[in-house]
Amino acid sequence: MIMTTTPTVEGRSIRTYLGIVSSQTIIGANFFKDILGGLRDVFGGRSGTYERVLEEAKDYALAELSQKAAAIGADAVVGIDLDYETIGANGSMLMVSTSGTAVKLS
Repeated sequence: MIMTTTPTVEGRSIRTYLGIVSSQTIIGANFFKDILGGLRDVFGGRSGTYERVLEEAKDYALAELSQKAAAIGADAVVGIDLDYETIGANGSMLMVSTSGTAVKLS
């Protein structure tokens, strides 16, 4: 499955637009990650723990987007948009939403 944030796939033409596909992933950061992240906030620097959680959430959301596109016969998803939000009490959950246009290529 070709997945891109661009509206086209270089060297290929879009034969059919199959529609918008979207997915959402919600991941909670556990207590120990919150403590470690809080220490990073106090002392400065990057939080590798939270970066890994962000990457994991993005990967899950894109995998689901790809599965949904494949289920309707797409060869690619173009124009992908990724949005990140914190939700829940004190922003304890991370939501990654993805959307794009499922297409058949020539």
